[in-house]
Amino acid sequence: MFDTLSDRLSATFKNLRGKGRLSEADIDATAREIRIALLEADVALPVVRAFIKQVKERALGSEVSQALNPAQQVIKIVNEELVGILGGETRRLRFAKQPPTVIMLAGLQGAGKTTLAGKLGRWLKNQGHAPLLVACDLQRPNAVNQLSVVAERAGVAVFAPEPGNGVGDPVQVAKNSIDHARTRQHDIVIVDTAGRLGIDAEMMQQAADIRDAISPDEILFVVDAMIGQDAVNTAEAFRDGVGFDGVVLSKLDGDARGGAALSVAHVTGKQIMFASNGEKLDDFDAFHPDRMASRILGMGDVLSLIEKAEQTFSQAEAEKMAAKLAKGPKEFTLDDFLAQMEQVRKMGSISKLLGMLPGMGQFKDQINNLDERDVDRTAAIIKSMTPAERQDPTIINGSRRARIAKGSGVDVSAVKNLVERFFDARKMMSRMAQGGGMPGLPGMPGMGGGAGRKKKQQKQGKGKRQSGNPMKRKAEAEAAAARRELGQPGEGGNAFGLPAAGQDGKFELPDEFKKFMG
Repeated sequence: MFDTLSDRLSATFKNLRGKGRLSEADIDATAREIRIALLEADVALPVVRAFIKQVKERALGSEVSQALNPAQQVIKIVNEELVGILGGETRRLRFAKQPPTVIMLAGLQGAGKTTLAGKLGRWLKNQGHAPLLVACDLQRPNAVNQLSVVAERAGVAVFAPEPGNGVGDPVQVAKNSIDHARTRQHDIVIVDTAGRLGIDAEMMQQAADIRDAISPDEILFVVDAMIGQDAVNTAEAFRDGVGFDGVVLSKLDGDARGGAALSVAHVTGKQIMFASNGEKLDDFDAFHPDRMASRILGMGDVLSLIEKAEQTFSQAEAEKMAAKLAKGPKEFTLDDFLAQMEQVRKMGSISKLLGMLPGMGQFKDQINNLDERDVDRTAAIIKSMTPAERQDPTIINGSRRARIAKGSGVDVSAVKNLVERFFDARKMMSRMAQGGGMPGLPGMPGMGGGAGRKKKQQKQGKGKRQSGNPMKRKAEAEAAAARRELGQPGEGGNAFGLPAAGQDGKFELPDEFKKFMG
């Protein structure tokens, strides 16, 4: 959603790099480009004005003029102001002192409330809660049936005593759901309410009646992130008519310009609490303003990536795999390779995971064109192998490759490429497990290349050879001992690698440098 905005901001900051000092004209030009980028992203005009004013004030102050790297300082200011516009710090759910905690969802029809109720229920279940979904949208055709299906897929309970389709009293259903939750020991109640195509008195009144009947701990307004400025206008009208405590952004994975996401928190004064960024029930998470700002500026979202990995990968399994790799590369088999690949797949879309890495914005076209089915094809190739072939891929010859290709529905070259990639991956992972770090970065501590390079240098640089004559060797050793007692450096120079001192103990410059000393 923020690709266009990210591209424009990246191009703007690129013009600043390499400048040792920024003039007022540079800052004005940068502010103008940022203003255009935000307006093109459909950010509300009052928000753009406030944002540009803050950036310019800070950029023209001593904060940038005294910085060692002015361009980086401007990026830092823009990042901090983006975080402020998006709501500042992460807003957490408020839980009731006495369960159940009641959460009411409100918003226009088509914003995605029903699906989002299932996503929120699943997210809370993964947090260790026992949520109950309540069907209070009794107007929209099949809304009750949809919530029941979503609840079943999410693995959470549902309370739907009325058939809906215009039948039933939503206020009474909401009231009864609280007693039902206490009886069945549900600690969270999520109430899905009806919406309309636009703000009207009937919707406002029904939402207000449900609010008064159940006294919710949190009222969350669901905003379709794809409808632009109208989402902000709707949020303001609902805030003034019924009131809400937080905002949930749905359809954040769409290709719209994303101005609503950047505007709604600043305009309404209510923070964004959750974001839905996909069709699957797992494509939902708490909204972190600092992480979203980082992603907009192309700096990735490593913290979210780490959290996803922690939720997916077992610590015991990771330690077991590390121990296996430490024993030697041959211990890592294609079965292990497949298991690791499937674990990564559980984290979600590969393209989304890559998008969370810093600096991947410049490769977004390649990332967007990734074929997610490649993982399935790789799995099919491995599963078409015999246990012996998975254990020792070196035995895979031409005839075996042909059989595996036929069994998995791919070309023979695909099988060959997979085996070659596996050997490379095994070598790299084994090296990392043994402390060698990532290959290809020689001389960097913990990043590979260091130990091997040192050995190579030691092997190449043999230094001064010792004499084969025992008497001469003894005389050289005695001379070296005498020099050490006098505190003189050896023939190779002193400890700093400089040439040896002269006879009087003073350092002498080489002849080629003396002409520069007058």
